[in-house]
Amino acid sequence: MMTVHQTPPPVETEPDQRPHAVVIGAGFGGLAAAVRMTARGYRVTVIDKLDDVGGRGYVHRQDGFTFDAGPTIITAPFVFEALWTLLGERMADHVTLKPLEPYYTIRFDDGRTFRCWSDEDKMREEIAAFEPDDIDGYEDFLVESEKCYRTGFQKMIDQPFHSLAEMVRQMPGLVARRADRSVHALVSKYVRNDHLRQSLSFHPLFIGGNPMRTSGVMSLISFLEREYGVHYAMGGTGALARGIADLAERHGARFRLGVQVDEIIVKEGAAKGVRLAGGETVAADCVVSNADAGWTYTHLLRNHKRKRWTDRRVRRMNYSMSLLVWYFGTSRRYDDIGHHTILMGPRYGGLLTDIFDRKVLADDFSLYLYRPSASDPSVAPEGCDAFYALSPVPNLDGDTDWHATAEPYRQRIQDHLEQTMMPGLSDAIVTTKLTTPLDFRDRLLSTKGAAFGMAPTIFQLAWFRPHNASEEVRDLYMVGAGTHPGAGLPGVVSSAAILDKLVPHATARA
Repeated sequence: MMTVHQTPPPVETEPDQRPHAVVIGAGFGGLAAAVRMTARGYRVTVIDKLDDVGGRGYVHRQDGFTFDAGPTIITAPFVFEALWTLLGERMADHVTLKPLEPYYTIRFDDGRTFRCWSDEDKMREEIAAFEPDDIDGYEDFLVESEKCYRTGFQKMIDQPFHSLAEMVRQMPGLVARRADRSVHALVSKYVRNDHLRQSLSFHPLFIGGNPMRTSGVMSLISFLEREYGVHYAMGGTGALARGIADLAERHGARFRLGVQVDEIIVKEGAAKGVRLAGGETVAADCVVSNADAGWTYTHLLRNHKRKRWTDRRVRRMNYSMSLLVWYFGTSRRYDDIGHHTILMGPRYGGLLTDIFDRKVLADDFSLYLYRPSASDPSVAPEGCDAFYALSPVPNLDGDTDWHATAEPYRQRIQDHLEQTMMPGLSDAIVTTKLTTPLDFRDRLLSTKGAAFGMAPTIFQLAWFRPHNASEEVRDLYMVGAGTHPGAGLPGVVSSAAILDKLVPHATARA
């Protein structure tokens, strides 16, 4: 278990008169919001239905193994460091980030591999191994990726888009970057080799997007990785979540875990607290929801008449894919497998169409294989390895019967890994755990079991997403994957930074 527990009421000689902020959800967005609201002078209470912090970044501990539940790739470390700086501390005193080299290895169905490095010469060598004539195009792509970063990250990621005027102000930059063009189309403009096109365009899957649909502005991820590296938090991504939670708690935030919020209390058009599943009410001067945006509007505000985010509109939005994640530990080590490996299936565009458009579970699959024990012996017993194999699958708009399908699908993944990369796997497995789209719906309360909320399509970015300052209720704010800027660790943490531009300082409320 993490070190953040139910925080007992403080012993005080007189009541704390500071304005009270309730944060719904202890995922990365909610944890960052707790830090931000604490720094703004609020008395903060974080409430989460899970028994530990992290949300999608929860930690499973089983049979001596530590498994990060979801996010594992840490880029843009400065967005995390800013939280400690805000409260006068140093992140390095509490969390250790380890740079990874290579960032990851892509293994194609024909057995060839492409490794992504920070070193420019090594990257040219990787490109040349597939198509020497694409080296110049790759370098031109990086120039465009940097321009997308300047537009889509530096100018937009921590800016509120609750007014159409702000969207209009950003339009020239988006037009210049051809934001209407997909990431795959942008990459294809610069390189011709199909393996390289896959290697440079798959990144939107990290934020729940279809590379064939996601705006080309999201090619900024390539520059972000090149400029700031790819990192691992020693102890697992959960150690980073724990570090942020401990930071907030040291500065006065309270955590109530294993407690579900059933409804946001609205009085005279403003959020005034929450009602818990057991009937208890918690009064507040403002509420920050890190819950899924669809769940927030259709369930937590079910008794409030909504003008924009009606049940019908929430259902009609385009949602990300879901995931099947198989966590497993082995009694032996596989030292020829790196920290991050992407296993491409025999199809690319066709598989994406099946997942995102047709919403059918295909016979083939692509996988992300995560082996944190390659870098961190603490996550597995001595001589053992910790893994998860993640497969993008359709969300619950599809008709897959996951109760019947999950285990046979997992077995196919196991068989594939054993035949391609992990000899003797069947005999080496000593612990196993499985997450399906049903868990995203039922455990994480994610609309349609989508793993990343609303998909990052061109008309579901910025102003088109649920706003950080709710359009429906005053003093209700949104953070996390379902609002601007969207999914991915830098995005959800940056959504909390937007609060600084929207929420009055506590002294202004007092």
